[in-house]
Amino acid sequence: MASTETATTAATYEICQGKPKQSEAEQLAREVAEGLAESPKRLCSRFLYDERGSALFQQITEQSEYYPTECEIEILQRHRDELAALLDDNDWRVVELGVGDGQKIRPLLNEILAHGRSFEFVPIDICHEMIAELVEQIGDEFADHRLSVHGIAGEYSDALRTLHHRDARRQLVLFLGSSIGNMTDAVARSFLAELRASLDADDLVLIGFDLKKDPRLLQAAYDDAAGVTAEFNLNLLDRLNRELGASFDRSLFRHHAFYNPELGRMESWLLSTEPQTVAFDAIDEQFHFAAWEGMHLECSHKYTPAMIESLAEEAGFTVDRHLYDSRGWFVDSVWRAV
Repeated sequence: MASTETATTAATYEICQGKPKQSEAEQLAREVAEGLAESPKRLCSRFLYDERGSALFQQITEQSEYYPTECEIEILQRHRDELAALLDDNDWRVVELGVGDGQKIRPLLNEILAHGRSFEFVPIDICHEMIAELVEQIGDEFADHRLSVHGIAGEYSDALRTLHHRDARRQLVLFLGSSIGNMTDAVARSFLAELRASLDADDLVLIGFDLKKDPRLLQAAYDDAAGVTAEFNLNLLDRLNRELGASFDRSLFRHHAFYNPELGRMESWLLSTEPQTVAFDAIDEQFHFAAWEGMHLECSHKYTPAMIESLAEEAGFTVDRHLYDSRGWFVDSVWRAV
């Protein structure tokens, strides 16, 4: 475990390792070999987030068409007093899954302190460097002895199990940004069940959900005029060329995003504009693409309040309240473990 101390705030982080897993390079090679052998072809969306991909996604959130980040920041600002009031004593732990740069959580941390509470903040992210930097920033920025910061670098499930067995402190777990929407229905249900197993009765969860709306708004958000989303997806081909010795010519692929009303989700694809064969030195494989054949990269499911409530009940939660932005496009839903 590493640590840093400010004048008044204890700020530490640890690397949480669960069962031995394949290296990132091994996982990338395996996923690509399996995904491109399927029909339709697919690539795992989590590999979009290399260093450049993460920077591009940050740019996506700053585009005028991309409403989810703006909506959720509004929700957390408008309802920060209401959320802080949920922590009714000094024995709470606030956990954020996939914390990123930590910008969304800062108003809530300030509000909890304004309510006179002492608590622990635990940011969790897979990226060790990001957690180390964020822990130091939060510790320096808040400098309040009532706030202790303990980051965890690791997989969500491993980190939550570690916290569950550490002490009996009550927990508020944040899973923001509609990250749940990037999971398939089966994976989302499994994740929520695992989340519930890591909590005690009366623990709270705040989950962001993007709501169903006019497909024209969705289309614009996932295919911005500046082409940042297209570059974000094409960057994956650059990564495969670099790390797996692939022979992708990115000029021969086109970003394509559309709303699938039957499945209730936005889908992102890369389409091959002509017949071609792509070779991979690292896995000694070749894959043929027909003209306009697609590779599925990512999906983002959209929800209704009834769908959210069904997910909560099935996973062992009750819905405490829904918090909406002013346009009713997004919801941060507060769940209570039962």
